[in-house]
Amino acid sequence: MFNRGWIYDDVVPKDQLPTTVLDYYTHRYRHSDRATWQTRIESGQILLNDKSTTPDRLLAPGQRLSYHRPPWQEPPVPLGIVTIHEDDLLLVINKPSGLPVLPGGSFLQHTLLWQLRQRYPTAAPIHRLGRGTSGIMLIAKTRAARAQLSQQMRQRRLGKTYRTFIGPADDLPDQFTITHPIGKISYPQLGYIYGANPEGFDAHSDCTVIQRRSDATLLEVAILTGRPHQIRIHLAAMGHPLLGDPLYLSGGQPDPAATAIPSDCGYWLHAHRLSFMHPAGEPMTMTCEPPSQLQP
Repeated sequence: MFNRGWIYDDVVPKDQLPTTVLDYYTHRYRHSDRATWQTRIESGQILLNDKSTTPDRLLAPGQRLSYHRPPWQEPPVPLGIVTIHEDDLLLVINKPSGLPVLPGGSFLQHTLLWQLRQRYPTAAPIHRLGRGTSGIMLIAKTRAARAQLSQQMRQRRLGKTYRTFIGPADDLPDQFTITHPIGKISYPQLGYIYGANPEGFDAHSDCTVIQRRSDATLLEVAILTGRPHQIRIHLAAMGHPLLGDPLYLSGGQPDPAATAIPSDCGYWLHAHRLSFMHPAGEPMTMTCEPPSQLQP
């Protein structure tokens, strides 16, 4: 089944150097090659200030671009969303691994946000989980609840704890903290992704070994910050990437020979516990049982 298609809007930035429509899309959205963008422009899928344009048209700051993507068939994903808690202001749900949270790339209707808004039109995730990550998520149902919960997120008052697997790690103590900064790094397939970057943003992960096995180490990780792919990057930066991670190598950098993207699955990572202050003033701690593979 095909979805309804989508319109991607852009405004040419004030600091944009002189460029053409084709160059703008080719350099800004590298998931498609130059020839593909040229075909889209020439077929009328890209409009400039609501009018058809040409690949060589020069852009000016403040102009509006819109890419009218035709309907497409989305990859299959698990759509079973389990409700852990619900009241008038919020939802706490269990997101399955493989389900993206927000639209992007090949996914539009096969996302958590789209599915939730069929029933809750104002639903808004307070935080995100990677597509391959399963577990607990906090969803605001009203604008007021979203404002209060988002403020807690910004102030780092949401407690988030995860379970994950790395390989054998006899060199790691039973408890350790990772504080490698995380920031953008160049990645040809997408232009950039996030990785370990000394010039990036601060990031803090507290790790506890739950079980040491001959072939793997089971960890619990509490994060004080919420940088993109933080746990995957942090453990890789320590020399211990998540088992099955198709993207991040030891050092917290992507595999330069790989074609993987951050949303690719294959690793075990589960959001296990979430603590927050309910907008009504009640402290809450919710848990979501990990899959059997992430239990001792």
